Amino acid sequence: MNITVDIRNNSRVAIVESENILISDVQEALDLMASVQYLEECHKILLDKANITEDFFELKTRLAGEILQKFMNYKVKVAIVGDFDVYNSKSLRDFIYECNQGNSVFFLKDRGAALDALHNVD
Repeated sequence: MNITVDIRNNSRVAIVESENILISDVQEALDLMASVQYLEECHKILLDKANITEDFFELKTRLAGEILQKFMNYKVKVAIVGDFDVYNSKSLRDFIYECNQGNSVFFLKDRGAALDALHNVD
């Protein structure tokens, strides 16, 4: 896992990169948040979709809700970057739409848009 920090004004975003799945359950999400906050002093994280288990995108597993609730509880903003059009689930599309209307969780197609979204929230 490699973490770089993108800084704009007083905003710090941790860009987490890995060739492996980093989040496959709630505990791994908590561990990632703790590492980023401790090592990089960031409360905003950018992740690639490939670093999250596919079960996350199956809403019936409830994994997405459990993990994203932890991010909200710890006041960590997160952007997940990838192609979400590959999923046919209307529920997932609605979930992604609703998340993108808020200011805590973003599902975006490219890194630039994800960085902009994270830097523009407190």
